[in-house]
Amino acid sequence: MNRRKWMLAAAQAPLAACAARTSPAQPRLESEVVRLKLRHTWTTVMSSSQHRDNLHVRYTADGVTGRGEAAPIVRYQESAETARQMVEAFAPLLVQRDPWQFAKVMDFLFRWRSGQYAAKAAVDIALMDWVGQKLGVPLYRYFGLDRTDAPVTTFSIGIDTPEITRQKTREAADFPVLKIKVGLDTDEATIEAVRSVTRKPLRVDANEGWKDKEEAVRKINWLEKQGVEFVEQPMPAPMLEETRWVRSRVHIPILADEACLHPADIPRLAGAFDGVNIKLMKCGGILEAFRMIQIAKSLGMKTMLGCMIESSIGISAAAHLSPLVDYADLDGNLLIANDPYVGVKVEKGRLILPDSPGLGLRPA
Repeated sequence: MNRRKWMLAAAQAPLAACAARTSPAQPRLESEVVRLKLRHTWTTVMSSSQHRDNLHVRYTADGVTGRGEAAPIVRYQESAETARQMVEAFAPLLVQRDPWQFAKVMDFLFRWRSGQYAAKAAVDIALMDWVGQKLGVPLYRYFGLDRTDAPVTTFSIGIDTPEITRQKTREAADFPVLKIKVGLDTDEATIEAVRSVTRKPLRVDANEGWKDKEEAVRKINWLEKQGVEFVEQPMPAPMLEETRWVRSRVHIPILADEACLHPADIPRLAGAFDGVNIKLMKCGGILEAFRMIQIAKSLGMKTMLGCMIESSIGISAAAHLSPLVDYADLDGNLLIANDPYVGVKVEKGRLILPDSPGLGLRPA
């Protein structure tokens, strides 16, 4: 190398090093299983637990990190581990794609592999959080919504002894509406325990617990006299005609929960149900939930956003769509003792959406 070439190379070396330091890092999708500890043992017709293992994901590109969460549903053969496996398998494909084309990315993910909708929701939520942050707007504003339209959320009381049920009801004093889990032989005792403490409006979720249509009619008509506003999923999801029969013999609305998983489910539910409970973890994320809300509204059905046991990542994601719906049951983060983030808040039952970009999360 002659002197002139050596001097040129020496002059360019610092510039090359600077470019290496300042060039954007390769996009990445990371995940970890997080154990969420419940404040009380959580019991429904389906299960009882003291903790839930969820999957938290991080999508990082152009110096911004979007966060997502999967709250897997055992009923649909999902777990934190199967969610992690799917996210890790998809990561090499995702980082090659343009996150601004998030709708196209999610369409590809849905076609790429079936099932594992909680894992798909985690990717969707992380991408939407990233987009909101890059645009500098909270997600509710991206969807053209008014945060002051966010509804009151119920606070859920799981199945327990009458004594513990009364205790949980007292602890929920700040919430104007309660959601009570039923579906067992102890239903009357549960409601009576709640009513011994409060006269607040109640909403009831039977989680498919009543297998006999005559029993369902009898219990719903009794619940109506106890100040219950509506009942979720009184009978097993496949028993659609039986539910239609029940609907014609009761006087308060019935909402679908387990019977309503995806957008294509909604049209066949009209007539048997008055409304639908839409959960991001069941349908696959924010974009699918938005689609479901629009379909239900077009059919004249009531809409509710529900949740699983989730941290503030998943709950905040759903909350940003809540100005669109009639009812909210977004209290999953309030049921845990170790929420790692702060996002949507609740003041006297009303959802207060964060006004910072994306999901609006910050470390707890």
